Amino acid sequence: MQGYIIHINKIKDEDLLVTILTQNTIKTLYRFYGARHSTINLGYKIDFESIPSMKSSIPQLRSIMHLGNPWNTDLNRMFIWQPFIHLFYLHLKDIDTIDSFYFNLLEECTSLWHKQNPKRVAIEAYVKILEFEGRLHDDFNCFKCEEVIEEDLTLIRGFLPAHSTCAHNKPFNLSHVSELFVYKSSIYFDDETIDSLWKILQEGF
Repeated sequence: MQGYIIHINKIKDEDLLVTILTQNTIKTLYRFYGARHSTINLGYKIDFESIPSMKSSIPQLRSIMHLGNPWNTDLNRMFIWQPFIHLFYLHLKDIDTIDSFYFNLLEECTSLWHKQNPKRVAIEAYVKILEFEGRLHDDFNCFKCEEVIEEDLTLIRGFLPAHSTCAHNKPFNLSHVSELFVYKSSIYFDDETIDSLWKILQEGF
């Protein structure tokens, strides 16, 4: 079975509880510190076995193989990947069975992470999540005053649109945000704006 490690929790004697996003499930497995195993890390894609435990209701994580990506040794890209993938844990941690959309989206992200600015990849992927979950507010109504936004647009957590005067936040170009929402493309944003959107994204899915 294959999946992405979205959370690691250290417990007694350096044993670990490892949460893995697979094609259709979120699995939390127990890894014994003393067992022979490959090095694992947050954000790694691994091939593994889930073995029932005689002593616990939590299955054991065994036969781990790291399915490496070319950018896993690039610290700058990993420093963006790890907080991004941790957001999947925070968003999905109370769900056992999930749609394959999330796994497939991470597959798409990993194929682009070393080719593009990874913050752009993350932002475009997040808009796809919002659309998939029916939470993409592409009607551009201000969440606070409920008026249609024709100018003075800003975005807050969840990429909720608002007038920048209503939310007291940095304004964004309306046509550029519309391009992002409709075509899932951040091509018209400069790197400074991408950094601002990345900070909003880090507030949570």
